[in-house]
Amino acid sequence: MRFAVSAALLMLLAAPLGTSMAWAEDDAGPLPRDTTDASVIRGSIAFRTYCVLCHGVTGKGDGRAAKMYTPKPANLTVSPFPDQYKEMIIRGGGVSVGRSAFMPPWGDELTNEQIHDLVAFLRELRKTGTPAATATPAS
Repeated sequence: MRFAVSAALLMLLAAPLGTSMAWAEDDAGPLPRDTTDASVIRGSIAFRTYCVLCHGVTGKGDGRAAKMYTPKPANLTVSPFPDQYKEMIIRGGGVSVGRSAFMPPWGDELTNEQIHDLVAFLRELRKTGTPAATATPAS
């Protein structure tokens, strides 16, 4: 405790008079929650919460509930569709884009940020073929 107080006092004394400590914030860049990596990680959480039952842990359409549906859930690791299409199908469900009625609409359940994060995760899943974003980000 004494060290923390001493360090804080030293920082205040070392700063020229009339300046604020805002310099540290100005040079920091985007907040960690605003990075692509953070969005992918949050998207992986949404995926595990809402999508994994049908699309499976790896996103290949082989979740536990997949065997109940015809057609089977999409293999998201090879999805050729752009982000805007993925956002539309997440918001409005399969019927909204002329696809399977078994894909439910999530627009009333998920926030805009969650949908954006989920699309970021699906983009990464498409690139890597694996849900690697479930790990914690490197410092």
